[in-house]
Amino acid sequence: MSDTKNTPGSGWTATRVAWLVVLLSLAVIAALPTWQNVFDLATRSAEYSHMMLVVPVALLLLWQRRERLAGVPLAATATGALVALLGVAMDFVGFATQVDIVKDTGMVVMLLGAIVTVTGWAWVVRAAPALAALAFLIPVPGRVRQRIALPLQEASATITEHIMDFFGVPIARLGNVLQINGVDVAVAEACNGMRMVVALGLVAYAFAFSMPLRPWARVVILASSPLVALLANVLRLGPNVLFYGYTSEETAKFAHDVSGWLVLLVALGVLWGSVALARWLELPIEPARPNAR
Repeated sequence: MSDTKNTPGSGWTATRVAWLVVLLSLAVIAALPTWQNVFDLATRSAEYSHMMLVVPVALLLLWQRRERLAGVPLAATATGALVALLGVAMDFVGFATQVDIVKDTGMVVMLLGAIVTVTGWAWVVRAAPALAALAFLIPVPGRVRQRIALPLQEASATITEHIMDFFGVPIARLGNVLQINGVDVAVAEACNGMRMVVALGLVAYAFAFSMPLRPWARVVILASSPLVALLANVLRLGPNVLFYGYTSEETAKFAHDVSGWLVLLVALGVLWGSVALARWLELPIEPARPNAR
């Protein structure tokens, strides 16, 4: 494909779409073992189940920007191949050195290279918020997970203990373990902290970039996502502890699984409420031009 620039009216022709499908397929094939690992994590591990939402979120953000993207002239460029080769190199180095974060990042870089090759840099820059969502496909390294999850779990257990005490529910805590009605409930068992942080981070990201907000408002929303995760953790942990303590194990596990997704809706409601409050306070959170995103 040459570096010649297409006219704005050429748009997404059947040929261009075909090229994109072919190059994206080649990018996936080139990093197939990494993609298989990501798929296994997303379907088998609760900590990585948020990965199932990444592609829908990216497509949603692209759809919301369709009018702005329609005005960007598409220009095939060979520099996209260099980006893809960088991703291949990262994948190779990651496997050779056993550094997962490098090969996992290389997987996403290959996709970016395929997209750049077909669309050109101007389109990619305009679509950056949607394409950046693909970074959530990169598994968080184990050491990072532990450093985030353990303090969050301990804080959630402490807050839940105080709430239960306030309402007169007999409960005891030892580290991250809450004892209720003679049953020991590990916080990681009832509500995994890292799952909430990453999943709610994705929800906060989708919310921030799907709303017409000023850049500083988006930064505030993203920066506050750990606090929203903590709140969601506590809201989920309290009822789960009661289920584990006073119902059957099967009922408790069912409530645990269902609450994991319901909490995402609660977090989304918290974000909506925060924006509504900011508007009520007449804070300048929206851009001067209504159509700007």
